[in-house]
Order: sequence, then structure tokens, then C-alpha cells
Amino acid sequence: MANIKTEEEIKLMRESAQLVSRTLAILAEKMQPGISPIELDRIAEEFIRDNGAVPGFKGLYGFPNTLCTSLNQQVVHGIPNDKPLSEGDIISVDCGVLMNGFYGDQAYTFMIGEVDDDIKRLIDVTKQCLILGIEQAVTGNRIGDIGYAVQTFAEKNGFGVVRELVGHGLGRKMHESPEVPNYGMRGKGPKLKNGMTLAIEPMINLGTKNVKQLKDGWTIITADGRPSAHFEHNIVVRENAAEVLTSFEYIEEALNKVNI
Repeated sequence: MANIKTEEEIKLMRESAQLVSRTLAILAEKMQPGISPIELDRIAEEFIRDNGAVPGFKGLYGFPNTLCTSLNQQVVHGIPNDKPLSEGDIISVDCGVLMNGFYGDQAYTFMIGEVDDDIKRLIDVTKQCLILGIEQAVTGNRIGDIGYAVQTFAEKNGFGVVRELVGHGLGRKMHESPEVPNYGMRGKGPKLKNGMTLAIEPMINLGTKNVKQLKDGWTIITADGRPSAHFEHNIVVRENAAEVLTSFEYIEEALNKVNI
């Protein structure tokens, strides 16, 4: 079962989480046609190291880069390459840092220029799934309550909920117990306790829920080749409402500047 964190440990985790959010905000300023994922990766690594941390993903389980950059039909774990992004693309950027002995881990799906309305809706619904999941992360609820909230809203809107990949506990290790699926039954699974720290991360597909892995051993794509969206926050289970350690505010402020 997940380790309960002390308030001092949560303070350190908040610093790690906020650095991830600020890293994604730096990348948000660059999200225009012509930028390549590998350029984003270099920018992120430099910013993380300049702020006294190390990339949380680089070398973890053998992953080669600082960011997971998952484009269009790629769900997660995309490896950054030098192919420029194009108008109408979407890209999920998943970033981790290790600072003060604790991990931060956050994902955000960016739109490159103008995207189709059905993809905008996918992104909006996925972000709302995250909010609804977080609302269930309170003391006394169970892991299944989080998954049920995510799954119900996604499927009500006609989208597929990925089963093979899940959220997780977070702390001194990137992946701690318990797993946090994006599907489930209310009242089932491990009980949530005050001070538990979780990474909640809906991965929602425009079409089928089914996925497959590419030959690179990392990249997960939708089985039908249709787009997928991914958002992630780090939270602390609390008595009445979860405390969110990461932030989308920095990211969205940066996007607003770019899109003025």
C-alpha cells in the first residue's frame, strides 16, 4: 500500500511538482508549427538542470530522453525526434523531475495551431476527466471511485478509455503503490488515506480504447490510428478535497501569451 507522506515530505514534493509545471510552461511558449520534439526535449532538460533538479524520466527503465512526446495517435511514451510539428497536430508532453529526493510528474496535451473540432472536444473532455477524478481523491473513498468518475464521463462522451496504462502513487520513486486506473467500480479497490500522494492521468482516445506498442519498445499508439489525449496532475489525498501539487496555470498563461 502507498506510503503516507509527512507534511514535510509533501512540501518537498510540491517543489518538484511545481518545477514540472514551470517546465511545461516554458515549452508552451514554443508550441508552434516548425518546432521539433527533440528541441522541446533539449529546452526542458536545460531548464530542469538549471533549477537544481534532474530529469525524472531520462534513464528511468532505460528511457532515453527527458520528455515523453506523444503525437496524434500516440497515447504515451513517445520518444522525441527531429520531425517538426505541423498545423493541426496535437502532442502530449509528459515530464518528470527528481528534486530533493522526490519526483514530480505531469502531462499536458497541446494543440499546434488550429485543430479539428472533434479533437478539441477530445482534449476538453480528457481535461474534465482529470478534474472529476481528482474530486474523488478524498479520505475514505477508494481507488475505484477515481476510475469510475473518469470512465463514466469519457464513455458518456463517446470516447475510449485506455486500460493498459494507469496512474500511480508517487514519491521517492516515480511509480509507487497503488495503481490508479482510469476505469473502475465505485467503492472498490484500495481505500484512500489522508497524506497519500498520487499521479492521476486520464488517457482518452477519440475512437477505440485498444492500444498497441511500436517496435521501439516504448511508444504506445491507438489501435485504430485515431488521436489520443493525456493530462496528469500530482495530488495529495485530503479529508474534504484533494490538494493539487502541480498546476496548469503557468502552462495556460504561457499559451494565452502565444495565442494573443
